[in-house]
Order: sequence, then structure tokens, then C-alpha cells
Amino acid sequence: MVSYTAKVKQFLSQDPIPLFIGGAWMKNSEDKIINVENPSDQSLLANVSKADANDTKSAIETADKAFAEWKNVSPEKRAAIINKFADLCERDAEELAQLEALDVGKVVNNARGFDVPFGVESLRYYANLIQKETFEKTLSIDGVESKSVRLPFGVVAFIFPWNFPLTLCMWGIGPALAAGNTVVVKPAEVTPLSTLYLGLLAKEAGIPDGVLNIIPADGPEAGEVLTSHPKVKCVSFTGSSRVGKIIGQACGFNLKPSKLELGGKGAAVVFDDADLDSAAVGLAGAITLNTGQVCCTATRWIIHEKVMDSFVEKVKKELEKTKIGPGMIEENEMGPVVSSKQLNTILDYIDKGVKEGAEVICGGARIKDANFDKGYYVAPTLLRGDEHNICFKEEIFGPVAYITSFIDEADAIRQVNSLDYGLANSVWTSDKKRAERVAKSMVSGNSWINAHNVFAYGLPYGGVNGSGNGGGVNSVQTLFDYTRALSIAEPVTI
Repeated sequence: MVSYTAKVKQFLSQDPIPLFIGGAWMKNSEDKIINVENPSDQSLLANVSKADANDTKSAIETADKAFAEWKNVSPEKRAAIINKFADLCERDAEELAQLEALDVGKVVNNARGFDVPFGVESLRYYANLIQKETFEKTLSIDGVESKSVRLPFGVVAFIFPWNFPLTLCMWGIGPALAAGNTVVVKPAEVTPLSTLYLGLLAKEAGIPDGVLNIIPADGPEAGEVLTSHPKVKCVSFTGSSRVGKIIGQACGFNLKPSKLELGGKGAAVVFDDADLDSAAVGLAGAITLNTGQVCCTATRWIIHEKVMDSFVEKVKKELEKTKIGPGMIEENEMGPVVSSKQLNTILDYIDKGVKEGAEVICGGARIKDANFDKGYYVAPTLLRGDEHNICFKEEIFGPVAYITSFIDEADAIRQVNSLDYGLANSVWTSDKKRAERVAKSMVSGNSWINAHNVFAYGLPYGGVNGSGNGGGVNSVQTLFDYTRALSIAEPVTI
């Protein structure tokens, strides 16, 4: 079991951990708190001050005041401050990884190897971009001396989910801050710890007071303020498609641009010429990563009928040897799901799927024995059946994959595109031409070949249809998503 660092102990010992507004730590005026639970053993991790509507308004107004100065800071100076912030995140990488693992229940080595370093890389990527990219472009138009300019919006509100709280926060605030905006961040109520810790590092890095504000709060209460307040100029939401529609509707009514990174029901198409060993390892890893709580992961496995039995046997063996347990035990490979609510949601989907005719190949139940007397553990689960099953059609958000078969390429593509989701799919085949053809035919923001969950800075990532709109993350375009366009023109006098 990993021992808490001294900084983690000190951070968690606050009762409650306060809000971060205007560079200051403050409690809710009515002493409202959030009880943050450890999903590995159901113990209390910390009490966190809970922002209400007034706190949310205060954070917005503070960010708006800070914008007056931050927008005029040169790109070079902004980059230097953001890089200092990144340096401090690297210095406290172990603290961030421990808080992320404790809060979410994820494996600490995954937090160390992906969540923290990939988040830090976001800060560095955008700090570098703003020193290279051109925010003004001269236009060649007869009779008009003109240019197109990109300027920061002002206050950008972020509403983040609980599955990757640190990485997703970095993906959002990195480009927004680099572009010259100020931000108000509402982390998920159940996983606010690593995000709040960023407030300590932002202050130490010299990010001006009010530029970054962090307010754990109930989603509906804070969301209503963030989407309606006139000083919020852009809203970025990451989460379920259901809530994304509510956010998008509210932003549309208030004429605010919104970035919506939503859920998915990713498909993996495995052809009969694929490397089945590699596919089995890759797809088993996809549903056990973060205990399957990944919006873009592959949860529909569409397998060529010729290799169905062979593939199922291979992937079943991979899943059955997965080491499951508390994320703070380094040798474990999969932790619990985040909460009792999420556990019950997953088990309810499995139960409904079985009642609709799905066959349980492995897993299918909560793990509860002498080693798991507490905590929200569910076994990696494979279900097999037809494509009319609820577990084929709806996002479960747990370590559950649903398997169907296909007879030819057209049948596979039809199944992939039969849902409204459009986030990420993968195709597994040794035929390069077919891989390219199928990748282009699958309707989504991302098509991966012989791998699933492929991320890199400079590689755009985003969704279409029920999986979101308004731009993606991780690319040059993301930086400009957090700017507004301005045309400047003067007629040429002859």
C-alpha cells in the first residue's frame, strides 16, 4: 500500500478543504460541505466546502475583474507563468497522482503514468503554441485594408466529470488560460481533490489572483448560474450526453458558445485477419482502464463470425487474470468504480441485458468477499447477444463489453453506425486498405487502427452527433476554440 506523502496528509487534514476564489481559500458562508468518499473502502477521505449560487457568482465576477489584466499579458509572459505552473505540477506529481487515485479509485500507477504527465503536457503544449501561432491575419481584399483577429472570450466556465478529473481539467484550462481567458472550474462533487490541489500550485506559480477559480458544487445549482450569468462568455462541459443537451440548450438560450465533450458507445471491429492476441490484450485493457469509466473506450465488440469463439476465449483469459483491488496498492491493475451510485447503475444494466437475452461470458456481478468487504468493485464483464439489447445500445460506463458478430464489412459498418453516438471507434485488421476504408466509414470524431484510446498533442480529439460538438481537445484548433473572431477593416481611399 502506497503511503500518503506529507503534503497529501496536510491537504486532506483540512476540515473542510475550502473553495479557491480570487487567489484566496474560503468556506461557504453557510458552512455547507461535501463528504468525499474513498471508493476503495467507503471511508471518508475529506470534507470539502460546497459552493452555492452566491459563491458561483462571486467566482465569476472575480474572474471577470481579473480578465481586464490577464488579457493584456503578453503571450511570452503568459507562457512563462503557465510553464511555471507545469513545473510545480511535475514537482508535486506524486501528490496529484495519490489524490487522483484515492478520489476516483483508479490505480495509482495509471495516475502516475498517464493522468498527471499527460495533463502537465497540456500546459506545456499550449504555452508553446501561443508563442508560435499567429492571432492576427492580414486579409487580401480589393479596396479594403483589413485583418482577422482572434481574441480571448473573457470568463470561460468549465464543468468537469469525475472519471479523469485532473487530466480533463488540464485539457480545458491549458488552452483557455493560454489564449488569455480567465476560468471558473466546477469539478465533479465526488472527485474534487486533485483539482483543488491545483489551486495551491497556481498560487505558487504566480497565476494572478482571480485568473483560476475552483468551486466544487452541485451540478444543477452551479450549472444554472454558469450558463446564465452574463459575464460568462463561453461554457465547456465534459460529461454525459443527457446533461450535455441540458447545458447546450441553456447556452443556446443565453447565446453563449459551448464546447460539449460528451459520452460514447465506442465500437471495436475485429476482422478475421486481425492479430487476435494483440486485439484481445488491447480490448481487455480498454475496458479495465479506469475500471471502464472512459467515454471513448470500446464497449461494443463487433467480431467476425469466423474468429468469434477464438477471440472470446483469448480475451476472457486476459480479463480473468486482471489484478483487482484498491488503487493505492501498486500491483493492482483495476480499482473500484467511483461510487455506490455508479456501481448500481452498472449492475442494473447487466441485469437488464441478461433479461433481454444476453449471455454472460465472464463477470457480471459485484465482487464481494473477504478481500472486498467494502468498496465498489465489479468484475470485468463480457456479454454476448444481438444488437437490439440495451447493453449494446446504451452507455454503461463500467468494465463491461457487449459482443456481437458480423458476416462482412458492410454488416460491421452498419452495426457501428446504428447508434447516435459518435466519439471513438477502432478497426482491427492486417489489411491496410481495409483499415483505412473502414476507419473513414465509421461515423465518429476518432477512428483508431489496431489500437484503442490513442491520444497525442497535435492529434485532434472530439465527438460528433450524440457525443458532442463545438470543437475537440489536444490540438491547435482547441486553442482557437477559446477565442472569438474580430474583423478590422478600413476602405482604401484612391
